[in-house]
Amino acid sequence: MVKSKNINNKFKYRELCEKEKTIPIFSKDWWMNAVCGENNWNVLLVEKGGQIVASLPYFLRKRDKRRYITQPLLTQTNGIWIKHPPNQKYCKKLAYEKKVMKEIISQLDELNLDYYNQNFHYSVTNWLPFYWKGFKQTTRYTYVIEDLENLDDIYKEFDPNLRNDIKKAKRNVIIKQDCDIETFYKINSKTFERKNLNVSFSLKFLEKLDKVCKKNNCSKIFYAVDKFENIYAAIFIIWDENMAYYLLGGAVPKHRNSQATSLLMSEAIKYSSKVTKMFNFEGTMIEPVEKFFRAFGAIQKPYFNISKNYRKENIFKIIARDIYDYYPILRKTYHKIKRR
Repeated sequence: MVKSKNINNKFKYRELCEKEKTIPIFSKDWWMNAVCGENNWNVLLVEKGGQIVASLPYFLRKRDKRRYITQPLLTQTNGIWIKHPPNQKYCKKLAYEKKVMKEIISQLDELNLDYYNQNFHYSVTNWLPFYWKGFKQTTRYTYVIEDLENLDDIYKEFDPNLRNDIKKAKRNVIIKQDCDIETFYKINSKTFERKNLNVSFSLKFLEKLDKVCKKNNCSKIFYAVDKFENIYAAIFIIWDENMAYYLLGGAVPKHRNSQATSLLMSEAIKYSSKVTKMFNFEGTMIEPVEKFFRAFGAIQKPYFNISKNYRKENIFKIIARDIYDYYPILRKTYHKIKRR
């Protein structure tokens, strides 16, 4: 196996993403362009026999001569992707992953980073080579419906209370598709306003992401309205060849008890069954939200947050400064908290 030189990596990676169907949407080159900016990301590659067998796209931030890799906005996972040879025995699979990961880690070391932090896709279940090189891991969770082929079987797994909520919502609202992105942003923002927080991304950012998703024919907005066309709630889903993802959602506070979001999720699952194979609720560590996702009968999937502090300086101060500078929309929230 050989390491690729960074100069040509993005060109090679774009070609790989066009033909390799197992690379998740959050790691696609066009997604990274949209959420990072074309000049703010790169990718590490490992090749064997002229073929790319592993990749690690990353979002590189720079501040005060410091360099660190962090998760981009609205990007649940990226991290390492590995192309396994067919019909590997399990012991061979682990040995192969160790070899590939060691090469990726050596390339990370050459980047002269101050800090590294990425969420790996839940399909990556082995992080031991990173542990051996001083990385740390925090387990997080998402929920996945693993097979969308039989909707009747999926609905049978819904919690009885959820099914009642969906019936209630059907009496109050109807579902429509594809409201304009500005309207969706306003609905999504209401969830944050209710908690006295600011949205972590701007309308301009979401417009850019929406545009590129439409170009790649992989997104859909569902929204619920009453007979007077008042919007109650809205959700935004994306998908690739293997999986749909619940990306964003929001509800008008005075209509929260309408259960419109439950109905929207049900409709999104139904729609996703026509375009892909699985549905990912995109995870949360917030208890009430986890309870809501779990009610759909989805399977809990652990995934890894992998990190490493390459420097002695308090990394929390570094990240706080980066958030303050890079996400100016959060400054208002910061100053609200500071005044309390």
